[in-house]
Amino acid sequence: MSALVIGLGNPGEEYALTRHNVGQMVLDELASRGGGALSVHKRTRTRAATVRLAGQPVVLGAPMSYMNVSGGPVSALAKYHSVEPASVIVIHDELDIPFGQVRLKRGGGSGGHNGLKDVSKALATPDYVRIRVGIGRPPGRMDAAAFVLKPFSSTERKELPFLIDDAADAVEAVLSDGLEAAQQRFHSKS
Repeated sequence: MSALVIGLGNPGEEYALTRHNVGQMVLDELASRGGGALSVHKRTRTRAATVRLAGQPVVLGAPMSYMNVSGGPVSALAKYHSVEPASVIVIHDELDIPFGQVRLKRGGGSGGHNGLKDVSKALATPDYVRIRVGIGRPPGRMDAAAFVLKPFSSTERKELPFLIDDAADAVEAVLSDGLEAAQQRFHSKS
């Protein structure tokens, strides 16, 4: 398998439309583009599908665990499909990027994102590609943990389909053109 694309989020309907689940929203878009549907993969505790994106076979995966313990399912799916951490792409929400922007990078710290922290621990390296989907900072003195578990505002919901499309396009650009070319394309959009 050429790559494993992971969409981070929390399981259950109560979290489905929250900011913290934007990674899984992008993953659903990629599954749709690839003509596949995510189904339960019990051995790895994920919902997964193998699809073709950018002309190559790709495994899509969404942990069925809570965000803070995503690492085990991600690592299990990578091992199951013999995908090295360097070929893992993780899509996640990012507080430090304004809503509507997408940024890409390889490696680095978790920036306080417990899902990333757990994935890095389980893969035994932070050296995987991150598709960072900007959700912006919480207003006023709202706690960041509370903010990410809230649904997008009505104004954001109008723009959300464009953000999801951009993030899905970014994943496909990484797969087809490599990280640096994709960074040049998406980082110049701001």
